Amino acid sequence: MAIDRSLITSPLRSGRWQRPYPGVYVAFTGRLGREAELWAAVLRVGPRAVLSHQTAAELDGFAARPGRLIHVTVPLAQHMIRTPGIVVHRSGRLEAARHPARIPPRTRIEETALDLAQLATTFDDAFGWISRPCNGRLTRPPLLLQAIQSRSKIRWRAELTLALADIADGVLSPLEHRYVRNVERPHGLPAAKRQVLILRGSRRQFLDNLYQQFGLGVELDGQAFHPAEQRWQDIGRDNALAADGILILRYGWADVSDRACQTAIQVGDTAAKRGWTGVLRRCGPACLVARP
Repeated sequence: MAIDRSLITSPLRSGRWQRPYPGVYVAFTGRLGREAELWAAVLRVGPRAVLSHQTAAELDGFAARPGRLIHVTVPLAQHMIRTPGIVVHRSGRLEAARHPARIPPRTRIEETALDLAQLATTFDDAFGWISRPCNGRLTRPPLLLQAIQSRSKIRWRAELTLALADIADGVLSPLEHRYVRNVERPHGLPAAKRQVLILRGSRRQFLDNLYQQFGLGVELDGQAFHPAEQRWQDIGRDNALAADGILILRYGWADVSDRACQTAIQVGDTAAKRGWTGVLRRCGPACLVARP
């Protein structure tokens, strides 16, 4: 049905309407809110377009902040409209990836996480994208595993599959995953319990790794600096655990990446003094663990 052009041009000229993109009109004045910006981008790109990647992660609550660019995915066969400020991706499986109900239209949480993992420059970043929505209870590792299995091509398939098992076990961050991947598992250390709840009066805290049988905990800290209040909270908790017979070892990023073998030796020696009868194994030819 033809529309009288004056029905559009008149409110545009008077300032009652806005045109954020060619062919897209907003029937109110003032600054566009974020949701209006996203709807305008989807309408500009095409009728089957959906928000995806960082923009979909923003909407579903597992992106750090709104991105400067708006990411939209369209079917492979759809003509791509190049528009400043909008990044258009193409997918041959968009109907399976599209969330069936949420608006503005977007990809499913699992598909969004995997899309971002595939664009990551390092596996640590990829791990962060699949762990973040699980930590926020937006999805679960089995659903992400199903999404991985539904894709014929995916980078880091084996590593992501193994990482999902670690996430299900309570590994929450890339730093914690590096501890498991570089320190604990390759050196034959016993498997710790992850994210163990510690109750101190009304305060609930979590210990990253607990070797309960040996009264040994391992905390991982990715920040170079803590506010004084946080530092004293950590000291207070460590002292309280020590009074209960649990010794805490603390490590940072370099300890589980550059110095993984030294860290494994220290954890192993400490556990051995507390009753562990296992033997550390060498992770490779250059490993610092002594030969048997």
